Amino acid sequence: MKKIILIFVLLISINCFSQNKQILYNLTTVPQTLMTNPGSDVKYNWYFGVPLLSGISANLGSSGFSAYDLFADNGVDINVKLRDIVFSTDRKDKIAINEQIELFSGGFRIAGERNDSYVSFGMYQEFDFMAYMPTDLAILALDGNKDYMGKTFNLKDLSAKAELLSVFHLGFHKNISKKLIVGARGKIYSSIFNASSTNNSGSIYTTESSKGVYEQIIDSNFELNTSGITKYEDFNGSIAKDVIKKALLFGNLGLGIDLGFTYYPEKNIQITGSVVDIGFIRHTKEVENKTYKGSYVYEGAIPKFSTGDSSENGYEQFKDAIPFVTLYENYTTWRPLKFNSSIQYSFRDGATDCNCLNYDPDAIYNSAIGAQLFVMSTPRMPFMAFTTYYRRKIFKALQMKATYTLDSYSYKNIGLGLSTTLGPVNFYVLADNLLEYGDITKANSLSFQLGLNVIFKNSKK
Repeated sequence: MKKIILIFVLLISINCFSQNKQILYNLTTVPQTLMTNPGSDVKYNWYFGVPLLSGISANLGSSGFSAYDLFADNGVDINVKLRDIVFSTDRKDKIAINEQIELFSGGFRIAGERNDSYVSFGMYQEFDFMAYMPTDLAILALDGNKDYMGKTFNLKDLSAKAELLSVFHLGFHKNISKKLIVGARGKIYSSIFNASSTNNSGSIYTTESSKGVYEQIIDSNFELNTSGITKYEDFNGSIAKDVIKKALLFGNLGLGIDLGFTYYPEKNIQITGSVVDIGFIRHTKEVENKTYKGSYVYEGAIPKFSTGDSSENGYEQFKDAIPFVTLYENYTTWRPLKFNSSIQYSFRDGATDCNCLNYDPDAIYNSAIGAQLFVMSTPRMPFMAFTTYYRRKIFKALQMKATYTLDSYSYKNIGLGLSTTLGPVNFYVLADNLLEYGDITKANSLSFQLGLNVIFKNSKK
């Protein structure tokens, strides 16, 4: 039982998954905004990102509890804290982390009569891990079923997946007219490792008769799929070199596409939308599937399954009824699909330098207010976030974006982004949930992004 509790503590300490980049989205002074919308309205001839420094981002969130609730040095026993967390959360709660590092990137405008097309490219590394709170299994691990006669413990509560991958991408966008820009980005995914267990079902039910006889019914449909992991159990080579090799298109491969647009019904009104990561990965290398599938019914005294010491050899019957099986079958995973949309109203606040003959809202207006909706698919239910924001060009080389976001992690998420371009050098830093930085252990969500690029603007714009 102590081992089960320890595994559970580790599980809830590292669960991850959240990829909303509400500050970066539509911040067109930063080239990486093209990764959130390939149809963004960019205004430079070409750019390249400083390798390993152009795009670094991390997101962390918890909708049920904070690190402080579990690890605070307040004299409360860790077991009490653990129980409080388990009984104050439910199966809808989750903890979230997403990490990305851009390895290289670049983009250039295609020369032509109208000079209205743009190509971008690059490679980035990404890590995802996602899990929901396994509430029923946590209660069963902590208390057992003695005090829960007649309760059905839902095994579907266990839902988790993790992946480390690299992504090669090539994007193209085109100004269809002065009012409409459309874009698309193709992607090749190379999965370094994957672990997925998201379609589980089953239950554990125990009842007691008036004669002191117990009936226990267990239905299990549990499966864990993995790829790229098993070889490291007895691996004599360099793990780092093997990971790099997999990142360079020698892992399990997949394909994806991003689509997006920007539309101006009026010069000072902007509507955008994008769908990111419409894609899949086919796992065929180093694949292993572990299953617990079957049904078991027991009547009598409760058997001690952990030791095999039971009447009527209940432990062996249990293993035969619900066997632990290892298979080696290929499987497919889908990337978390992300949808963004926004509407923005721009206006002049004081004097601005502009060439009003050009259709360039960023040059005509120095301030804007807007709203953004973000939706991401997950194995259980969509993750949604709504953001309102204010953008302002403080002076020619510095732009600011302030955001307020509502999501399942927090109702007081205030973010701030700054982007500065001095000559050809562009630097940006973005962070949200700023009110929690006094004590980040109490924060339910945190994210930051920063990067360094070299940009050459289009002098004709």
